[in-house]
Amino acid sequence: MNFHYRREYCGPLQAIILDWAGTTIDYGCRAPAAVFIEVFKDRGIDVSTHEAREPMGMAKRDHIKQILLMPRISDQWKSKFDRPATEQDIDDIYRDFIPKQIKSLPSYSDIIPGVPTFIDACRTQGLKIGATTGYNFEMMDICAQIASKQGYSPDASFCADDVPAGRPAPWMAIACAMKLEIYPMESIVKIGDTYADIEEGLNAGMWTIGISQTGNELGLSEAEIAKLEPTDLEDRLLLIEARMKRCGAHYTAHSVADCLAILEEIDDRLASGDHP
Repeated sequence: MNFHYRREYCGPLQAIILDWAGTTIDYGCRAPAAVFIEVFKDRGIDVSTHEAREPMGMAKRDHIKQILLMPRISDQWKSKFDRPATEQDIDDIYRDFIPKQIKSLPSYSDIIPGVPTFIDACRTQGLKIGATTGYNFEMMDICAQIASKQGYSPDASFCADDVPAGRPAPWMAIACAMKLEIYPMESIVKIGDTYADIEEGLNAGMWTIGISQTGNELGLSEAEIAKLEPTDLEDRLLLIEARMKRCGAHYTAHSVADCLAILEEIDDRLASGDHP
C-alpha cells in the first residue's frame, strides 16, 4: 500500500516556549554561575566564570559533567585526587549544588523588565506560553512562585526531571507542546539565552530566537551594563548574536521585550509556506 503525504500550511503561529533564567527572570543569568563556581571551590577546584557559564542551559547534573570534562578542570581534578572524576563525583557535586542553588534563587528571580508586557501582548494575539529550564523541579517551582507574584505565569512549564533528557534534547519542548495541545512544532517559537536553548528548539523543529543582552552569554546585571560604553556593549552583543546565528538561531534579540516584531515576521513566513 502506498501512502502519500502532502505537507500543507500549518496555520498561524500558535505558541512560544521560553527559557527561565536569563530569558524571563534573573537578568544576566547570575544564580547558576555563582553556585557552580562555589561547589567546585569547595573541592579545591578553580572554575572561572567563563567555564561555569559555557554549558549553561543544560540540566544541572549534565552541566557539572561538562565542566569536569573541560581539559583545564580535568587536569586540576587529576592533580588533586590522583584520578579522573567519576559518575559518583558528579552525583556528589550535584547533591551539594541543589541546596546551594535553591537557597540563592530568591535573590536572583526578579522578572526581567518588559517580560510581563510582552507576555500580555502574546496572549492578546492568542499565543500560548510554555517554558523549559535546566533547573530541576524544586528549583523551577521556586522560580515559578516568585515570577507569578510579579506577573508572569506560563501555561505549561517543564524541567529535565520531567523527561528522558534535558537540553539539547527536544523532550521538554515536546512535552510543552503536548500539554498546550499544539502541533506542528513549526507553529511554535523557542526563545532562550543559551546555545542549549537554540539546539533544543532546532531539535524540536521549532523557530528559535537567541537572547543576547539579558542572558548567560553577556552575563551582566543591569547595573553592570549601565557602566559600559554604548559602543562596547553593542560590540559585545554583535559577537554574541553572531555566535548564536552560527549555532542555528533563526533570529536574535537583545531581550524578550524586543521579540514581538520577530514573532510577527515568523507568522508572515508561516503564512507564505516557509518552515524552520
